Amino acid sequence: MVAIGTWLFTRFRGELVGTDEFGNRYYHERGPSNRWHRRRWVLYRGEVEASRVPPDWHGWLHHTVNEPPRSDREVRPWQKPHLPNLTGTSAAYRPPGHDSQGGKRAAATGDYEPWTPS
Repeated sequence: MVAIGTWLFTRFRGELVGTDEFGNRYYHERGPSNRWHRRRWVLYRGEVEASRVPPDWHGWLHHTVNEPPRSDREVRPWQKPHLPNLTGTSAAYRPPGHDSQGGKRAAATGDYEPWTPS
C-alpha cells in the first residue's frame, strides 16, 4: 500500500512515464521542461524492495540516462533476465556445506595440508 503523502504527490504532481515487467509504475514530476531537475520515483507493485527495479529503470531513476527504457529495446544474447535480491528467502543461493544444506561439504583434495603449530 502506498503512503498517503506519496499517493497525493503522485496524484497531483506526478506524470506516469512507464511500467516494467514486474508491474512497477515510474513517474516524473510535471512542470518545467528542464529534465535535469524533475523528480523521478517508482510505485512498487507488491512488496517494496529496491532490488525489484530492473537495471534500465534504475538508470533512468538516477538520472544516468534521460530517456526511459523502451519495451521494444533489443536484448543482447549475453543479457540475463533481471532477478530481484533473493537473500533471506527460500530461493536464496546456499552453497554446499551451508547449515541449511546439511552442513557437510566435500573433503578437500589435492596438495592441501593444514598448518599445525610446532
